[in-house]
Amino acid sequence: MVDCYIYDHVRTPRGRGKRGGGLRSVSPLELGRQVLHAIRTRIELDTSRVDEVIFGCVEPVGEQGGVLGRLCALKAGYDDSVAGLHVNRYCSSGLDAINIGAAGIACGQSEIVIGGGVESMSRVPMGAGGSAGSLDPTVAHDNYLVGQAIGADAVATKYGFSRSDVDRFASQSQQRAHAAWTDGRFSKSVTPVTDRNGVAILERDEHIRPDTTVESLQALKPSFAGLGAMGFDEVILDRYPELPAIDHVHHAGNSSGIVDGAAAVLLGGEAAAQTLGAKPRARIRGFATIGSEPSIMMTGPEFVVERLLKRSGVSVPDVDLWEVNEAFAAVPLRFMQALDIDESIVNVNGGAIAMGHPLGATGAMLLGTLLDELERQDKTLGIAVLCVGVGMGTAALIERV
Repeated sequence: MVDCYIYDHVRTPRGRGKRGGGLRSVSPLELGRQVLHAIRTRIELDTSRVDEVIFGCVEPVGEQGGVLGRLCALKAGYDDSVAGLHVNRYCSSGLDAINIGAAGIACGQSEIVIGGGVESMSRVPMGAGGSAGSLDPTVAHDNYLVGQAIGADAVATKYGFSRSDVDRFASQSQQRAHAAWTDGRFSKSVTPVTDRNGVAILERDEHIRPDTTVESLQALKPSFAGLGAMGFDEVILDRYPELPAIDHVHHAGNSSGIVDGAAAVLLGGEAAAQTLGAKPRARIRGFATIGSEPSIMMTGPEFVVERLLKRSGVSVPDVDLWEVNEAFAAVPLRFMQALDIDESIVNVNGGAIAMGHPLGATGAMLLGTLLDELERQDKTLGIAVLCVGVGMGTAALIERV
């Protein structure tokens, strides 16, 4: 077995995932092409030395269909020898793509791999690909499946997070993201999306709302109470009869934003340094994936991190920084509660509540943000972790070098 290293990473800005959003005019294939082109030009990459491009994408239908890793590589002018792979594990797909690439390098079957992901939620809406579970009602019935939003409210109810708690966390995410952009912390890794003439279409994350306050969030009505009243609350209460009722605390302001974006991470073994003419920036110490209780489905992060730490011989206090995907505010709040982690080292530059969650790309974006922040703070160990629909979790541990 050999060590796998991160040599570089880039991401696009996140554009609002709706009509009128900054990246609405850009196809997912083009988003993927642009991050691959940026990786190539930043270190003058000889693409014939790349074994494959592995991209996460959660809705691989229509113009996002096919094996995007291969198609984006071809569109980016990579050598014909570069293979491609598409990965879908819902929200963790971008991180899973990196983990799969790292595994191939670690066992000696690959030398250089690019992992990442792309999602154009303005052009290929969430749910466009359908679900086998929704077509077979016995799956939902037997496993108390109710959808992520109801699950998030159930997590908040079960673990005691009030409306004030989730709104406070959401406001903090906005303020931290705004401060990070103001301070230039993303400038090293965000590549502007350009048109065919090279003119920038979008240069900054456009979902951030720096004027957000707890008071402004408190004025919003819960988004999912009506859904719960359709019978889904009763399903969760059958699963958790100790709960008197579901407290619906989530809304658009304390849930992840729907956005477009892409990201790419360049991976290689130690020997790849000579091939690439670049120094490694971090070593991937380990990664893990786990299944968790499927009805509330948002508690996977705590269990997958426990597994990762045990396998890696690392304890919670050893970890300097954490990136936890903010699918809903209750997710990182429960994660910090479960593992007794201080909020000051979690999502220090904000998260998906502020900047958005481009499903297939988010995992790769989190890992890149984590690496940049470890370098900025001169820290050593960091973990990126995401909850996953239908009850799963994926995590990766990196060590700065």
